[in-house]
Amino acid sequence: GTPQFVDLGLPSGLTWAKCNLGAETETDYGNSYLWGSTEPSTAEECNWANTPFNGGYSEYNDDYFTSHKSEWLDDKDNLKPEFDVAYKATNGMGRMPTRGEIQELLENTDNEWIKDYNSSGVNGRKFTSKTDESKYIFIPAAGHCYNGSVGTVGDDGVVWSSSFNTYY
Repeated sequence: GTPQFVDLGLPSGLTWAKCNLGAETETDYGNSYLWGSTEPSTAEECNWANTPFNGGYSEYNDDYFTSHKSEWLDDKDNLKPEFDVAYKATNGMGRMPTRGEIQELLENTDNEWIKDYNSSGVNGRKFTSKTDESKYIFIPAAGHCYNGSVGTVGDDGVVWSSSFNTYY
């Protein structure tokens, strides 16, 4: 369906998606993606050899990435639109946030860890607007995929930024 966006009253005016890519509701985990991939990945596919921009190497290859990064990144070290899964999946209606936009979300919303969100059985983090408490997004703790398996489901989650080399 058409993605829904929430205005959290952020200084930039940026809106955030109500659900993860591939999710029908805010508590659905949605799809998993390797950074820079525009196609969903299974847990088995989640390894360095399948990671875009790594040249098929089985471990991270900084030399390969650095020598090719101008093909994938813009002049601000953010993914170009053709490698931004949110941009591709929404036909340009949305995009992945940058590191600065994630920082803006953290600084300008109230966020709390919630166990069993609305009796859904799903844990996650809720970000509520400081200017309108009826406006919020919930990011489910879908875990993260590493080395061919998904771990920390219910305890942790990862939000991809379009910015290179930022872990937040």
